[in-house]
Amino acid sequence: MDLRFVFWLSSFALCSFSAISLAGSSSGTYSVDDYSAKGDGKSDDTKAFNDAWAAACADSGSPTLMIPGNKYVVGPLLFKGPCKNTGPLTVKVQGTVLASTNLNLFTGQEWVLFYKVNQLRLTGTGTFDGQGTTAWPQNQCPFKKQCKVLPVSLKFAFLKDTEVSGITSLNPKMFHIALLHNEGIKFQNIHIKAPGDSPNTDGIHVETSTGVRMLQSDIGTGDDCISIGHGNTDVYVEGVNCGPGHGISVGSLGRYSYEKDVTGVIIKGCTISGTMNGVRIKSWQASPSSISATNMTFDNIILKDVGNPIIIDQNYCPFKTACAQQAPSRVKISGIKFSNIRGTSTTPVGVTMLCSKAYPCQNIKVEEINLSYNGPGGPITSSCANVKASYSGKQVPDPCN
Repeated sequence: MDLRFVFWLSSFALCSFSAISLAGSSSGTYSVDDYSAKGDGKSDDTKAFNDAWAAACADSGSPTLMIPGNKYVVGPLLFKGPCKNTGPLTVKVQGTVLASTNLNLFTGQEWVLFYKVNQLRLTGTGTFDGQGTTAWPQNQCPFKKQCKVLPVSLKFAFLKDTEVSGITSLNPKMFHIALLHNEGIKFQNIHIKAPGDSPNTDGIHVETSTGVRMLQSDIGTGDDCISIGHGNTDVYVEGVNCGPGHGISVGSLGRYSYEKDVTGVIIKGCTISGTMNGVRIKSWQASPSSISATNMTFDNIILKDVGNPIIIDQNYCPFKTACAQQAPSRVKISGIKFSNIRGTSTTPVGVTMLCSKAYPCQNIKVEEINLSYNGPGGPITSSCANVKASYSGKQVPDPCN
């Protein structure tokens, strides 16, 4: 899913609460309970969270913001830096943080925003519950190009040296996690959960970031498990279990004029099960400007009953009535490798490479592909247009002529 909102930082982010000057103790622990959080699953504990953050952010050592094992209801939260920490600033989540169901509270496009913080460590076995089930019926974005965007559960913006581990994201109102302008951010052993029919609930969406790592995590949701947007370099994904959802995607690319190139993406050792797509690169037709998508590898991928197992789609547009018969995509795709991808497909076309007439795909390598399909319309086939590809090793389905 592609939505402009991941680029924006609301006035809430830029003008609201920031770290206040406090004489914080060095390397202290700041529990939200010590700042009058009730943790009863009903009361609004937003102020307690903000006050605990202010104290932790003012600590000049390696502070910890503690969220104990209770249930806390909060509205929009801004965890804003720069902070005074000289070592890691840890946010340890042991309980459940519940998003308010009152959409009128969300004047921005995020629920929890970490902004301009260095050495953040978000960890613990706790859960961020977006309580999105009541908001999903109000989401018109799957049907309308112009729509009201609901808040992302967790947004990480302008951070350096960040690690996120152990936590769970449950039922967001829109995306689970969005990354914007980060340098060096790692996700490991996280759990992302939402029903397969929940709208626009991308697992992790990343833009304009570098040094991104996503490792050994489970993602099941209603849209892309992982979506890698424009402006990214050095993105590495390994050991992710994806499904349900729409698969693992690069894109969508080429919708807006301000987009930048994406390069240096490795997706390997992942298992994708019961999804709409497998591994995918997608770009919009009629791109307003030309960008490149280069140097990407999809390797050692296991697919279990997925649609469209391997797909390059340069005619992407979820709004078919608004996009029919438009100009070709201007996204230049080159230097792509699909290797050692095997498993079962729910669609008769196993390998799809439908590239732009204006900028055909170049230097596409397809190695050791073994896909099976047992449904109507078989045996499994390939479909290609405007692509220069080379093949080696086992090829099931047969390559395009």
